[in-house]
Amino acid sequence: MKKNIMFFLIVIVIIIISSISIKYIFNKKNKPKDEKTIKVAEVTHSVFYTPFYVAIENGFFKEEGLDIELLLVSGSDNVAASVLSGDTDVGLAGPESAIYVYLGGEKDYLQVFSGLTKRDGQFIIGRDKDFNWRELIGKEILVGRSTGMPALSFFKALENKGIAKEDIIINTSIEFAELAGTFIGGTGDYVNLFEPLASNLEKKNQGYVLESVGLSSNEFPYTAFYARKSDLSKNKNTYVGFTKAIAKGLKWTLENDSLNVAKVIKKDFAETKEEDLTIMIDRYKDADVWLENPIIKKDFYQSLVTLLKDNNLIKDEVYYSKLINNLYE
Repeated sequence: MKKNIMFFLIVIVIIIISSISIKYIFNKKNKPKDEKTIKVAEVTHSVFYTPFYVAIENGFFKEEGLDIELLLVSGSDNVAASVLSGDTDVGLAGPESAIYVYLGGEKDYLQVFSGLTKRDGQFIIGRDKDFNWRELIGKEILVGRSTGMPALSFFKALENKGIAKEDIIINTSIEFAELAGTFIGGTGDYVNLFEPLASNLEKKNQGYVLESVGLSSNEFPYTAFYARKSDLSKNKNTYVGFTKAIAKGLKWTLENDSLNVAKVIKKDFAETKEEDLTIMIDRYKDADVWLENPIIKKDFYQSLVTLLKDNNLIKDEVYYSKLINNLYE
């Protein structure tokens, strides 16, 4: 009896070892030999960046021999710092942070090599359903720090609507990551938020999604990918592949309906229902926030420089040829 039990156990051990060996050989065989990991620091995790997540989930980066490791780094200045230090390879944030780094005298400065969004992705959230821009007059709105791109874009939208900043109580004292919680806590009549935060508030009856800020502001490179100049030069083929994946992600997102897109990126927003994701993607499609391809043209870039100059954030000209390194072919 003991011999039979011992024989049985030996057979099981052999089967387990064989299974592990076969699995290891299979995985080793199927894993790309030259796949390179790229660490990407994103300034926030938002449906606003849908084409990027589509490129990841649809395997467009894998097709280029790239594996994306995503890290959330709050604050565009912190994203820039993480790339400059080498902690991450690529920053996904507003390209204005690359401009500030260049003007700061950094020798191995940041260059933007791929665009993603072409206008602001915020929505104005209010405590009542009815809205027109004139109703903001005399009311308090939370917009994040005054020098941040969300605030600058909102200021431009006010200008385009013929409303003076002085006629509104603009609260710039709240950090970006704390805007939703502060509004829920009772501060402000309005708040500007990206998805999925905007819809989450509405779903919990804590506010109403009223208006796209981006549609009332100007077009400019709002969100883009950048890396150190030396890294782009040394590993050009890697980043050319990166931009090709982004191009495929943009194209696929624009050509497919919101439900199909939602199904693809559901994994990236596990706590959000598919039907809610669909609504958010619809909102961004209606707001026309995504570029058709990753190329950042000169006049498009110049609109950002003008915005920064108009708000006295930069004085010197930052030339297109220095900061923009389009790698999409």
